[in-house]
Amino acid sequence: MDIIRDPKEFQELCWNWRCAGLNTVLVPSMGFFHDGHLRLMDAARQRAGSAGKAMVSLFVNPTQFGPSEDLAAYPRDFERDRELAESRGVDVLFAPEPEAMYAPDAGTWVEVPSLSTGLCGVSRPIHFRGVATVVSKLLVLAMPRAAIFGQKDWQQLAVIRRMVRDLNIPVEIVGHPIVREADGLALSSRNVYLTPEERRLAPEIHAGLEQAREAVLAGEASAGRIVAAFATHLAKQIPAARIDYAQIVHPDSLAPLESVNGPALMAVAVFLGKARLIDNMLLRT
Repeated sequence: MDIIRDPKEFQELCWNWRCAGLNTVLVPSMGFFHDGHLRLMDAARQRAGSAGKAMVSLFVNPTQFGPSEDLAAYPRDFERDRELAESRGVDVLFAPEPEAMYAPDAGTWVEVPSLSTGLCGVSRPIHFRGVATVVSKLLVLAMPRAAIFGQKDWQQLAVIRRMVRDLNIPVEIVGHPIVREADGLALSSRNVYLTPEERRLAPEIHAGLEQAREAVLAGEASAGRIVAAFATHLAKQIPAARIDYAQIVHPDSLAPLESVNGPALMAVAVFLGKARLIDNMLLRT
């Protein structure tokens, strides 16, 4: 496995692969790999095929963190990540430094306002501008035929799909199902922030989403009642938790829904101790 830190070197390698007709697949990441990341790498390796190239970018992108967020504290362990990526058959690990990705006078941003202002965008107003900008840069550098993202960050996936469509970027964006622990907790690098007691309680977030889906299957259609039931469940099971948001939206447009009569996604963000945990579930497809 090659390790490349220079964007120009990475771009030249990817260009040569593309010119040679190789099937290339990218997994963008911020590192501190867990089993969810490894599943994405496995999917990339499978999609690329034995003759293709599976690529992973490892970059803790500073522009998607707000001034009071956890950029400095975000978990990092490059040697561990390198070993894990190599063990999954990754061909190249692109791990640039921030100054290599952003010139001191950089002033260009990519934004998708219609999908970025709700849900996580309310409490993280610059987050998706940073995400869209860095992903567009990675796609320009890597020129992959496909890029794979986890569905846990559903809003991020929607933003990237819209950006790729609107800018005519020739890449297939693939959403990979959420990978969970056996007790239902969605895998996240930020789970490391949880204390043992918080970790024991955290699966109740997923349990609340499961109850919401069961309510819909039983005939409940009021988004307001479903969200209220989730809040009641969390208050009872995790009194120390604080809901950032819990909302039912259309899976594609992310427009808030009052009734669950068609495709519907319930998305939540919950503060538990030092961790902000996000999760989602399709209530109807």
